[in-house]
Amino acid sequence: MKLNKIHHVAIICSDYEKSKNFYVNILGLDINKETYREERKSYKLDLMVGGSYQLELFSFPDSPYRPSYPEARGLRHLAFEVEDINQAVEELEYKNIPVEPIRIDTITGKRFTFFCDPDDLPIELYEK
Repeated sequence: MKLNKIHHVAIICSDYEKSKNFYVNILGLDINKETYREERKSYKLDLMVGGSYQLELFSFPDSPYRPSYPEARGLRHLAFEVEDINQAVEELEYKNIPVEPIRIDTITGKRFTFFCDPDDLPIELYEK
């Protein structure tokens, strides 16, 4: 088997409108397609990252809470590459999104930071 690339990441949210606003209006991701599935009482929002379809946002009624602290088993965090981490942090803070202090990756020497989505999913910004 040869895996070519990561096709997408799927996120289940607790409040669809709040999460849609966060990913579209705060993070600036473009909507590829939005679907409401009546039989599941669920939205599926396909989002574009850097011009390609990569993120799916789902809403399901009464979805259970999952621990999301970075060292919990499972998905550790979602990371986005940015050109200028200072500018990205300033933009998030301007939009009242709390951001951790910028750190240096001791292996690569690159700068990175974390913040959370509306459901406390850890999101990393990693400077190119």
